[in-house]
Amino acid sequence: MLILASTSPYRRELLQRLRLPFECARPDVDEAPLRAESPAQLVRRLSLAKADAVAGRHPEAWVIGSDQVADLDGRILGKPGGRDAAVAQLTEMGGRSVRFHTAVCLRRGAHALVAVDLTQVRFRALAAAEIERYVDAEQPFDCAGSFKCEGLGISLFDAIESHDPTALVGLPLIALAGLLREAGYAVP
Repeated sequence: MLILASTSPYRRELLQRLRLPFECARPDVDEAPLRAESPAQLVRRLSLAKADAVAGRHPEAWVIGSDQVADLDGRILGKPGGRDAAVAQLTEMGGRSVRFHTAVCLRRGAHALVAVDLTQVRFRALAAAEIERYVDAEQPFDCAGSFKCEGLGISLFDAIESHDPTALVGLPLIALAGLLREAGYAVP
């Protein structure tokens, strides 16, 4: 049994690409950063915590926990939650580079495998009207960084530097496929 410890439609859609049967379960984890916790530490801790929360209810299953944190000059950017916050985030990121830390954990019982991907996104200079058109068109209020790179958000960038293009969407499939093979799954 394979369980994705997430209710994110983005992660569910990504995991479906691997063509493995799985279920989804809500992890119910407090995602607030700890004091002095770096973005890399936070994302690793949250991926483990999400997997742990669901694995405790399903000890026989392999559980996938994942999390992503946007990092602007070492400062964690949360999900905007609404239009004004999304416009403010994109305004601040215009013409700058933002790092996205994405961690994935595969856990069953005491056995945990973890991988972390780092993606750097270089935003082009963005005019206020462009930002507003984009935010109104895609409403990326539940996305770290206030964009959807798999949609119109790609037009906001000069470049994306990553080892895994799926990591920026929220689940690093290259790393996860390796973890699943290590756990005994036949992928592909």
